[in-house]
Amino acid sequence: MRCVIARFPFDLTKSGVLESMKGVKPEQVVGESVIIGRRTYPVKQVGQVITRQDRRDFSAGEVLRAMTQLGFTCRGLPRAAVPTHVLSPLQQASAMLGIPVTV
Repeated sequence: MRCVIARFPFDLTKSGVLESMKGVKPEQVVGESVIIGRRTYPVKQVGQVITRQDRRDFSAGEVLRAMTQLGFTCRGLPRAAVPTHVLSPLQQASAMLGIPVTV
């Protein structure tokens, strides 16, 4: 499959990506990720290995799009939990002092 990453065309195949990532130790995942084989890699690490470019030269979205089209499982950013109860400034200050105040 032909795709453009960082304004450069690449002919990528699923088997080619698997071969490129063979033996590469996954870094810690904090954002978007791609599952290749049994391992989960950060998107930027995958992009750097398959394109041989600096991570600053391409976006995570470009690599996610290419990996999705090749049939790899991609995961986006984890959604932040919404707080169920928001403390007032008085309650927050009291909690920091260790004095619970119910208002």
